[in-house]
Amino acid sequence: MRMVDLIEKKRDGQVLSREEITFIIDNYTAGEIPDYQMSAFLMAVYFQDMTDEEITNLTLAMAHSGEVIDLSSIEGIKVDKHSTGGVGDTTTLVLAPLVAALGVPVAKMSGRGLGFTGGTLDKLEAIPGFQIEIADEDFIRIVNESKVAVIGQSGDLAPADKKLYALRDVTATVSSIPLIASSIMSKKIAAGADAIVLDVTTGDGAFMKNIGDAKRLAHTMVRIGNLANRQVMAVVSDMSQPLGEAIGNSLEVVEAIETLQGHGPADLLEMCYALGSQMVVLAKGAANLTEARAKLQEALESGAALEKFKEMIRNQGGDVAVVDHPERLLTAKYEFDLPALQEGVVTKIVANEVGVAAMLLGAGRKTKEDSIDYAVGLKLHKKVGDPVAEGESLLTIYANSEDVAEVKELLYANIEIGASGEEPELIHDIIVE
Repeated sequence: MRMVDLIEKKRDGQVLSREEITFIIDNYTAGEIPDYQMSAFLMAVYFQDMTDEEITNLTLAMAHSGEVIDLSSIEGIKVDKHSTGGVGDTTTLVLAPLVAALGVPVAKMSGRGLGFTGGTLDKLEAIPGFQIEIADEDFIRIVNESKVAVIGQSGDLAPADKKLYALRDVTATVSSIPLIASSIMSKKIAAGADAIVLDVTTGDGAFMKNIGDAKRLAHTMVRIGNLANRQVMAVVSDMSQPLGEAIGNSLEVVEAIETLQGHGPADLLEMCYALGSQMVVLAKGAANLTEARAKLQEALESGAALEKFKEMIRNQGGDVAVVDHPERLLTAKYEFDLPALQEGVVTKIVANEVGVAAMLLGAGRKTKEDSIDYAVGLKLHKKVGDPVAEGESLLTIYANSEDVAEVKELLYANIEIGASGEEPELIHDIIVE
């Protein structure tokens, strides 16, 4: 079998077999196939697409290119959740304890943030003492006993994806749906989950800017997950503006606590109910989405979800007192309001640029080596569709430097006020097949 023949086959729009795809991934991971040949293959896929069966075989080959985690010793159906990215996406901090409060095991492996998207691990590490690196036996024991733990991904999880992603980034093939789907699903399958719930975001703050492309990606991942013997459901959600109100690590922890206490932002809570309902149904904890949602609401209103969050923090070495005393979290030295320059209605908040503004404050990373300032960030007081008076605060900037002129300029350029505007639809579609 020769790589040049396989490149030619895909270039001409033919279907590759499982053996051919496995040959490509195994040999590229081992360094036997050079980057220039893999680049040609990626471009052929970009233009010729792949069948569902091809994408499934590609996903499985990538998943088995490194460590595949065995969670079979954890009782029950393990459900994982993955978001394709966004700004102010605090859902995991709320979802994990909320779903676990119903007895559903949430054995979640998350990543760090890069660029304007905040990573779940960075948010959790804003809690003093919280440990995201736990021995496998302790991870399994905690989930069996408490039903929830959120830790960092293994360094050897789907190494083929790491190599391919770096190459896609410099060959203009990042936006290929088969390559996106296999990248996401290979890591989820390697992480050992029995069932996977996907949050496929669309809009300015998302990777998929177009709703049609987002729906196609969601359908593709659900189908390949099912072909790979995993139960998969997906939500296509709006990320044209930030989710919730907080953008920044400590600020988002506080927002998660407030949501679990029953008075968080309405859009964040709705997103958690939508995703959580799917997780509960896939874990056989409810017969349908309506029943699952009712159970989640009861867990939130009774305080069971908040207690489970405390238990999760305690089990992973964190300071539980931050739940009742959020002032124990790092706080910024300076607070600056951003007043509206005119009266009207907020018509647009460009999510990714607002995320960049938070990154400039130190809430995110420009490179993987950058350190994060857990205290800084933004707190929105107005969302799209909200009326605003001239001089009224659009948001508060939390900074550890007095020089925020660049941040203010960026924010003003990306928050629009007009005569009228409507709140965007949060959930565009629920996809089950």
